[in-house]
Amino acid sequence: MNDPIVRSQEPVLLVGGAHGDNAQLLSLLNEVGTVVAADSGADWLRAVGCVPDALIGDLDSVSASTRAAVPPNAVHHIAEQDSTDFEKAIRAIDAPLILGIGFLGGQVDHLLAAMTVLARYPDRAIVLIGDTDVVAHLPPHINLPLAAGTRVSLYPMRPVMGASTGLHWPIDGLELSPGGRVGTSNRAASPVSLTVQSTGMLIILPVSERHLLQQALVASDDRWPAL
Repeated sequence: MNDPIVRSQEPVLLVGGAHGDNAQLLSLLNEVGTVVAADSGADWLRAVGCVPDALIGDLDSVSASTRAAVPPNAVHHIAEQDSTDFEKAIRAIDAPLILGIGFLGGQVDHLLAAMTVLARYPDRAIVLIGDTDVVAHLPPHINLPLAAGTRVSLYPMRPVMGASTGLHWPIDGLELSPGGRVGTSNRAASPVSLTVQSTGMLIILPVSERHLLQQALVASDDRWPAL
């Protein structure tokens, strides 16, 4: 990681511009001590009465009034156009866990770009939070004490093989790939254990399982190296 802008020993909340449920955002704000806005995510924060600790991005979509409300030393303009504001912010945060909200709603192309960034930073513990689902990149191994019947979707961003216990439809011996077999709408039959052989596998769970997923990611001893 090159010269982080935000450093924290605790989880950091990263807010994007795809505004969603204000109550969900307020609940997350009560859980964290550090809040970062990716460009127009600052407008959503301002709408619920919060000024971010840092505003990061190319700043082409945040409103002028919101930008003026953020202290100048908290505004970090990154002008390059080769990455999204989400990726700019991820590169700038050094924390054990990043909770991202405001990236799964709105435009589909923005959602797909966020999924691509998750696959590009497999070494980071990042949970993207939507109104109905949460998404994260799987470490090499993870244990998820899910209740039977919980929806478990696996979506490969590149060809990936792995093994599982506790899934109704095991993935052992299968190659999952974007252009082939994917693992959506599986379900837990018992507590789930997943092992994958390479990077690129995303897991999608109901938003009700957010805390469980966060805890499992942080507790996992396995980490991918940075790409």
